[in-house]
Amino acid sequence: MKIAVIGTGYVGLVTSTCLAESGNDVTGIDKDAHKIAILESGKLPIYEPGLLELVERNRRAGRLNFTTDLPSGIEGARLIFIAVGTPQGSSGSADLSNIWAVADALAPRLRPGQIVVVKSTVPVGTNRALAERLAHHGCRGVDVVSNPEFLKEGAAVEDFMKPDRVVVGVRHPEVAEVLRELYAPFLRTEHPFLVMTPESAEMTKYAANAMLATKISFINEMANLCERLGADINDVRRGIGHDARIGFQFLFPGAGYGGSCFPKDVRALIDLSRRLGYPLALMEAVDQVNENQKQVLVRKVRTHYGPGLKDKTLAIWGLAFKPRTDDIREAPSLTLIDALLGDGVQLRVHDPEAMANVRAIYGDRLTYCDRPYGALEGADGLVIVTEWQQFRHPDFEIIRRLLREPVIFDGRNLYEPKQMTALGFTYYGIGRQI
Repeated sequence: MKIAVIGTGYVGLVTSTCLAESGNDVTGIDKDAHKIAILESGKLPIYEPGLLELVERNRRAGRLNFTTDLPSGIEGARLIFIAVGTPQGSSGSADLSNIWAVADALAPRLRPGQIVVVKSTVPVGTNRALAERLAHHGCRGVDVVSNPEFLKEGAAVEDFMKPDRVVVGVRHPEVAEVLRELYAPFLRTEHPFLVMTPESAEMTKYAANAMLATKISFINEMANLCERLGADINDVRRGIGHDARIGFQFLFPGAGYGGSCFPKDVRALIDLSRRLGYPLALMEAVDQVNENQKQVLVRKVRTHYGPGLKDKTLAIWGLAFKPRTDDIREAPSLTLIDALLGDGVQLRVHDPEAMANVRAIYGDRLTYCDRPYGALEGADGLVIVTEWQQFRHPDFEIIRRLLREPVIFDGRNLYEPKQMTALGFTYYGIGRQI
């Protein structure tokens, strides 16, 4: 099948590549000439494990191409995916300007029988508005489908190739069958292909992210309460996680969630509900809890050092909002960095993938270290913000020798408090007891 994917960000690039991997002829389209030049040179504009190898293989096979030329990119395509960004607007709502720009560019060039598939995360009602906009431009015989993505950054390729489910929102059953054929190679293990209305499909995406964000904010609230009650959140987490109705996924306390999805999608849902006159008190609380949680490490550092914090030097391990990505959008590390720089702290930072993105924001206000232990040299303490695998089993003797004071602020509960105390560290976790 010939397919066009408009947008080569996380969602668009993974979608393009994985659909090519299953034998389709795919063209990735982006107005950003620099991004297309990077892809044409054999590199990626993002970091996503396993993606580069797939891009290279499918480009060599001639199944995957990239262009800035939208008319040639969509010519003859049976399916045209829209996977452009829908960032948070000033009111918290999703900014759909990229969606409308694509629609206006597509309209004069669409042909009867082509199917436009909205992969971007959009508010409920966008599918209908997009279809009406295309019809206003004179498009006839073109269907608009909603097909939300459920990809985790850092595991996006595997999530696409082995989905829990595929959700499509259609107005005509025969259009769903085209998508069913497309996704059949990825659903061979009997995971469901769910057909519903576009409105239900759009809502499914928001409801899924809202639920996961709620679990994170819930466990963070419980962790903060545990600290005040003398309980240990790790014991509590195990105690409730074995309940099949609750489970362990997204039940790890930490320094708050970030990224391109949860923060903006929760706020978009809040904004939508307010405009409908039905405010979602739970989601407003989830968002506020998360913003508060991003201050937890700041408070622990300030409490430990007191007035002596000014002119201290601290090492930070982990800048990306989560491991296995270079994405720093809404990352808790940025909240920490801003606060500590404001307090007059010198910061030595390390992250396996995200340092270039952080440098683009802070420039020479930070010291960037290629190695984790290098960040500790001359530092008064260590703050861990992202749970990269390589941080889980360090040489604590080296850490203690390099730090001026053996203190660790662990924003992801990577280590056991009793073990850290026995090794001579002053240790601060999230909701943990020594």
